[in-house]
Amino acid sequence: MKSLNIGLILSLASLLLIAYLYTYTPGPLPPAGAFFHPSHGFWANAETSAETGEMRLPADRLLEPVEVWFDERRVPHIFARNEHDLYFVQGYVTARDRLFQMELQIRAAGGKLAEWLGSDLISYDLNQRRLGMLYGAERAMEAIGQDELVSAALRAYADGVNAYVETLSYKSYPLEYKILNVAPQQWEPLHTALLLKYMTQTLAGRSEAQAMSNAVAWFGEEFADRYLSTRSVWMDPVIPPGTPWDFEPLTRERPDTLFQASFTREILPWQPDPLNGSNNWAVRGERTAGGYPLLSNDMHLNMTLPSIWYEIQLHTPEMNVYGVSLPGSPAVIVGFNEFAAWGSTNTGADVMDWLEITFQDETRSHYLYEGEWLPVRERVETVRVKGEEAVTERILFTHHGPVFTAEESAPGFSGQRKNQALRWIAHDASNELLTFYRLNRAENVEDFREAFRTYRAPAQNMVYADIHGDIAMQTGGVFPLKWEFQGRTVGDGSDAYYDWEEYIPYDHNPYSLNPEQGYLSAANQYPADVDYPYYLGDFFAPFERGRRANDLLRETEQADLDYFREMLMDDFSYHAYKLLPELLVRVPEEGLSSGEQEWIGRLLEWDYRMKGDLTEPSVFNAWWSELNRAIWNNKYDTGFPMARPSRDRTVQLILEEPDSFLFNDISTEERETLDDLILSSFRSAMERLGSRYGEDQSQWLWGDVNRTPLEHVAQIPGLGIANVFTNGGAETLNAIRGSHGPSWRMVVELDPEGVRGYGVYPGGQSGNPGSPAYDEFVEAWRTGELFELNFLRGLPQNREGFPLVMRFE
Repeated sequence: MKSLNIGLILSLASLLLIAYLYTYTPGPLPPAGAFFHPSHGFWANAETSAETGEMRLPADRLLEPVEVWFDERRVPHIFARNEHDLYFVQGYVTARDRLFQMELQIRAAGGKLAEWLGSDLISYDLNQRRLGMLYGAERAMEAIGQDELVSAALRAYADGVNAYVETLSYKSYPLEYKILNVAPQQWEPLHTALLLKYMTQTLAGRSEAQAMSNAVAWFGEEFADRYLSTRSVWMDPVIPPGTPWDFEPLTRERPDTLFQASFTREILPWQPDPLNGSNNWAVRGERTAGGYPLLSNDMHLNMTLPSIWYEIQLHTPEMNVYGVSLPGSPAVIVGFNEFAAWGSTNTGADVMDWLEITFQDETRSHYLYEGEWLPVRERVETVRVKGEEAVTERILFTHHGPVFTAEESAPGFSGQRKNQALRWIAHDASNELLTFYRLNRAENVEDFREAFRTYRAPAQNMVYADIHGDIAMQTGGVFPLKWEFQGRTVGDGSDAYYDWEEYIPYDHNPYSLNPEQGYLSAANQYPADVDYPYYLGDFFAPFERGRRANDLLRETEQADLDYFREMLMDDFSYHAYKLLPELLVRVPEEGLSSGEQEWIGRLLEWDYRMKGDLTEPSVFNAWWSELNRAIWNNKYDTGFPMARPSRDRTVQLILEEPDSFLFNDISTEERETLDDLILSSFRSAMERLGSRYGEDQSQWLWGDVNRTPLEHVAQIPGLGIANVFTNGGAETLNAIRGSHGPSWRMVVELDPEGVRGYGVYPGGQSGNPGSPAYDEFVEAWRTGELFELNFLRGLPQNREGFPLVMRFE
């Protein structure tokens, strides 16, 4: 992949100059004189070659000398003699490569973008404030403040970031600060807490409660139970079926009648991608070629330049860990040490409930709860706006959480404003960083399991393997003890039945150690089988990735690095495998054009692999989309949001109930059948592809249709890659869907003679678009290459393979 270097910078400069000279409202564009200055403007950000040599930096804020060895992929290997110095230097080198990204992320998390980008971002910022992101971060700091180890690590990390910021002048500002004409701010421990809460928003900040309430009101509870809240019949749960639950479960009494909320519009203008997730798996030594465990992880998130991850090694006399960190947080989040490895997938449990609130009067100063009028709490949020006056909003809090206002909207009736409070796990005091601090030092499965005992959110299915031969899967996180379907719909905020009164004990969370099958995997599906005694929610990932991973792990007893690499890049679509044969057999032979007959023949021969250089995946994907719309859109034409049956449930309906009344289009006078919809949707799919991509069907390549852009993290034009031509799809193990996909691929060999790791992410270590290290890993990521990770056991003896050494002394 060609680097975004001086040529890109020149193009961007021309773009900015034109905008600056010819638009009336240039907004946040920088003063032209400073930006185009030949010695300290944008030119100063161009790197014509990689840094080499030795850098000596003052260690006046450190307790002892520290060395940082940068390898040929620009990965820093930090060697410190104590934890304070380790995390100080981690903050320093991370800021050196990713400062703008760090600050942008916490501004996005806390609702402070309008201060940089102007009035267009006021609405977004206010939503983040209403959501309680800053409030949640402040609660987290309360818990962190009670932990000396984590508090010290956060303070040292912040001091390291600020030590780097203090070295900057306008000339050395990252390019984006010059473009936006802003200066870096000081980093605070609160910012790290906010970043971690932002991950909770990304992975556990989605709710279907309003849409589900509307659907229950419209279709009835029986429809919801049968079509909206059922797990796939093809589902392999994360924890192997038959795992005994060695505990006496707690119970929660369900109310006699369920509250029916008003019809409402969705409250949140933005929710995380519903398919945020990951894959991970581990195999015991008896099923591997080397005789020792193997572990793999690829985390599926939004992919940007620079990457969400920053590769790093942290070494002290007591700890040696390698993996990826979150820019803005100390420690390694996913990786391995000399004893163990761990990898993460999102759980997807329901930890976000909405409750309808009844206020006493228009002042909204008191709300009804258990027959009493309780006082609300107020929080005043001020959003600063670039070039304009600040905006202030009064946010109300009940004991449930912050209050949002939505519009009631039933068909045929005028709107009425309704108030709903948010009960969300992200508002709880928490100290997730303690878990990663402990994981970095874990030596055995007992350490691994104890590391998650204090973890709250976002809940993860964490896979584990070690040099002792153990593999494990722990569903880590805090889950409210709920009666079945509690939180599925909007609840009654005045009734204690809808409160979170207790939590599922940690030792009751789904967990497996060394199962008889010899492997474990997770792909965001249901964490446990139907006999698990607790309700965790209904909206988990479709079955396909989890089923495919288990199939491939079951097929081999000689797993090795290459086998895992192939699994990571596997593009087989279980969705197509299940559905397409039924569609093809129901297409009538008569009445098809020659072109349609040709396509039916091609699809009959297709092997269900989502290859970028094939057109068959494009046709199947479009056909499925059109068929899904044909089945459901006519029944959902109400003008307000309603939950829909999942992909798995719809495919099951097609395969098992082909004569169902649900295939009739209620918007027409005729009675349509499934066969009618299959044929019409096939023709609609062909028309749609032709309209969008042209009549030349050779241009319908899946790699172009399933376009994979790597946009700049701030979506600044010219600083990203328009399309990375890839294989894979949302339902394949190589789960690439647009800009969403494997943000870090990793394989670890847990060899007792020495742990070895391999990995790649779509980007590069540098956050500078003018650097060759900005996107240098993208092509390797695209083709499935894994770099051998340079896991050092001690200080290198010479500089071979380490172009740059940084010494704090």
